[in-house]
Amino acid sequence: MAVSKIVGPNETADVVIIGGGVIGLTIARALAQRGVRELMLIERGRPGAEASWAAGGILAPQVEVDRQDDFFQLACASRDLYPEFAEQLKEETGVDVELDTTGTLSLGFTSKDEAELRRRYEWQQGEGLEIEWLNGDEARQLEPCVSTEVRCALRFPRDFQVENRRLISALVRANEELGIQFVTGSSVNSIRIKHEGVCGVETSNGFVEAPVVVIAADAWASLIKSPNAKLPAINIEPVRGQMLCFEPHTQIARHVIYSSRGYLVPRRDGRVLAGSTAEHVGFERSVTDEGVDAIKSMALEIAPGIASLPVIDSWAGFRPRAPDGLPVLGSCEGIEGLFYATGHYRNGILLAPITGKVIADAIIEGVVQDSLKAFSPNRFGSF
Repeated sequence: MAVSKIVGPNETADVVIIGGGVIGLTIARALAQRGVRELMLIERGRPGAEASWAAGGILAPQVEVDRQDDFFQLACASRDLYPEFAEQLKEETGVDVELDTTGTLSLGFTSKDEAELRRRYEWQQGEGLEIEWLNGDEARQLEPCVSTEVRCALRFPRDFQVENRRLISALVRANEELGIQFVTGSSVNSIRIKHEGVCGVETSNGFVEAPVVVIAADAWASLIKSPNAKLPAINIEPVRGQMLCFEPHTQIARHVIYSSRGYLVPRRDGRVLAGSTAEHVGFERSVTDEGVDAIKSMALEIAPGIASLPVIDSWAGFRPRAPDGLPVLGSCEGIEGLFYATGHYRNGILLAPITGKVIADAIIEGVVQDSLKAFSPNRFGSF
């Protein structure tokens, strides 16, 4: 648990980061490691307790993304940072984030599935990416739990998984070691802007003066306004995702396993996560009977043996989705010192290492890569 302080009178910081999920924590660590000393991270609840905690920890751009574009390149670049990222965190904190490099399978049950997998195989093979075509028997040789109804599969050797809750624990500890100030249980009501530049944030506990502010508040980012300036018109929608956790007596799979309906994530300790729904219900966090039934049905289709396993936990979280489904990264045009790192939707855990790097580059060096223009907060206009 991070040691939190209370905002008092005359608080100042070099950089304020709004949001203490995996994105905010990774940005704070990156900035501190590059010499920023007075860093304050403000979190409305507990660090990492929202989407970052609810996630499945899948690092699978080759499964998730449908074409070669700027987002695919960003996602692959971030995935490829993970081995070093995980090792560094272990050296800094002693926490093993359980990066699993076994790979990922995507299964085909129907002729439609097979055509989609063939299309993905051809374009990714044409790009020189690591990908393997398997028939049904070959898929079952790799993972005997897989249904006999599977007719084909793709294997992605470089699509990994990480234990996201251990990742959060490691990042919190790393930030504590670096001296980042945590302010928890405090919301940011607005950003104060003067002469076209940031001068601080108004929190529920008082004002913090700072020349640089990073909005990394994920599903709550759209609630942050400015009383005296037009901010980018970024409407971040919370998309509820429900998850189940099964407890087998022995580990039933090694790969992350996808179908067109969902996925199974086998953890090192034997648990199997299953997900997920995508529901537009605002900030309603409930786990529903309909959601549980849909996830169970998906899991049984992939691995019928799951029918005998007890469900030991269930939860729901809010994925932060921008209107175009792409992350919102970079500086705000016309407001000096304001940066965004939000809207990561289904890929917050995956995109954390690259987001930390590019936001630190933008703040410290004023450098924004051309490939990031597709993710600019200015693409939506302003309120």
